[in-house]
Amino acid sequence: MSQDTLNRDVFDRPLIKRRRGRMGDDHFLLARCADDCADRLLDVNRTFSNALILGNPQFTRGLLAQLPDGKITAVTLADFSDNLETGVVFADEEALPFEPDQFDLIISALGLHHVNDLPGALVQINRALKPDGLFLGALFGGATLTELRQSLYGSEDALYGGITPRVSPMVDFTQGAALLQRAGFALPVVDTDKVSVNYANPMRLFTDLKAMAETNALMARSKKPVSKRFLTKTAQIYAEQFSNADGKAVASFEILWLTGWAKHPDQQKPLKPGSAKTRLADALGVKETKL
Repeated sequence: MSQDTLNRDVFDRPLIKRRRGRMGDDHFLLARCADDCADRLLDVNRTFSNALILGNPQFTRGLLAQLPDGKITAVTLADFSDNLETGVVFADEEALPFEPDQFDLIISALGLHHVNDLPGALVQINRALKPDGLFLGALFGGATLTELRQSLYGSEDALYGGITPRVSPMVDFTQGAALLQRAGFALPVVDTDKVSVNYANPMRLFTDLKAMAETNALMARSKKPVSKRFLTKTAQIYAEQFSNADGKAVASFEILWLTGWAKHPDQQKPLKPGSAKTRLADALGVKETKL
């Protein structure tokens, strides 16, 4: 990889890989995603013969435990980690090691928000799907950790007279739909799950983010060690500005769910503009008023 390529990267992928290798089985948002993903799959009236799940094994265990026998016949487990469990394939979302038309279901659980080339990663996922295969992806959206972002920047500005990148840029709702279309998915759908978590104090949030491998991994991050003075000031601002009536520190997480299908000739297609044969007024049972 050239120096020019490295300079264009937003995320430090080797660092992310090491951190994912230290993740435990207490990632409460992964557990929530597993529940949500199971509901989505149960709503799809079909079974899957060959699925790929990209993400921490905690998610996979939680998901498969909720699906009936036969819903997924065969599963390939993959993770971007330097500490893989037995039976889990190493897979970098930026360079997936799979053949085209290999899977009829691909699921990505809270990994794509740390990908440097997200459009390219989605194209690779689409390519690995069989025609009419389903993609379900969960990633953190733009409203995630807004309170922490403001507190970090306020603390840094107060102490050092300037700010450095502290919280990752994230995809918003509109961008998610555009990314699916750009990657060539049919019938793209984006919806959002907003989660508000109350912590006894901001330090507990910092501990959770470290355990979830969600601390700062930006290439442009400050390389200086984080001082106790900086953490204390950040926690102070957080507690003063983002506490609820009970004095708990509130942390916002937004999980974007991306859903798309690999194209197939038999899929439902939207009508061409102007081809409707029924007036809207007739469908609503009202009188049409011409301007």
